[in-house]
Amino acid sequence: MLQKSPFRGQVVIVTGASSGIGRELARQLARQGAKLVLAARRVERLQALAEECRALDGEALPVPTDVADEAQCRELLRVCISEFGGVDMLINNAGMSQFAKLAEMPDLTLFRRLMEVNFYGVLNCTYYALPALTASRGRIVNIASLGGYLAIPGASSYSASKFALVGLSDALRMELAGNGIAVTLVCPYWVVTELNENIIDAHGRHYTELGRSVYTKRMMSAERAAEITLRGAAKRKARVLMPPGLPAVLTRTLFPRLTDWITHQFFIRPAVERAKKHDDKGLLDNL
Repeated sequence: MLQKSPFRGQVVIVTGASSGIGRELARQLARQGAKLVLAARRVERLQALAEECRALDGEALPVPTDVADEAQCRELLRVCISEFGGVDMLINNAGMSQFAKLAEMPDLTLFRRLMEVNFYGVLNCTYYALPALTASRGRIVNIASLGGYLAIPGASSYSASKFALVGLSDALRMELAGNGIAVTLVCPYWVVTELNENIIDAHGRHYTELGRSVYTKRMMSAERAAEITLRGAAKRKARVLMPPGLPAVLTRTLFPRLTDWITHQFFIRPAVERAKKHDDKGLLDNL
């Protein structure tokens, strides 16, 4: 006898649904019979994903949304509740990445943009979803990163946004426990998604080919990351640390200076060196 999915018939909002982990979460939830509200900025991709999800046994409503815009997040929740009557799970997945040293940025516009998307985007959606989630005793799933525990040299904006998200998630978990709301913090390592190809430099230029060059066989697929995320959400886990999550976090806590050295020598420097082989425009000369 097949086990019933914990998400069948549940209303689930997925932000950043048009690509990567968000798209895979939507597909897997659709196969489990969820009622999906799909949010992202790329309208055509969003509509195509909604059609795919309907064909996979789910209901799907695409709602074009920039999570950095508080008014759009408020409208996202209004549309969701109007269409489906409530919210059972909010998956805050939308995000962007930057690889640039702070001193090289011409101003703080892009730094603030990362904070607006990666941190305030989560805050915006969560705030407006709280009444409905309280009513359903639902779930909040925040997709952060191991970069929220381990600072990444050359990516201070990304690290700052993810550290803030880790702190928000841990605080909300305790604040909302009395409301019956579970808050699951998910920290992937390096996953094969378009986020890598869309990394921007200090001036907002996309690395694209450079981002692809960092792919290795050890990187996790978006499908696998989505599976692990949903398994943790179903169990209402507090944290889901994907490999090499737990050892890395423990090492960072016990041996911070050693971890800084290991991070730079064995993770960041090799990735930059691989990327430089594809850099014909000198974008990485200062890294």
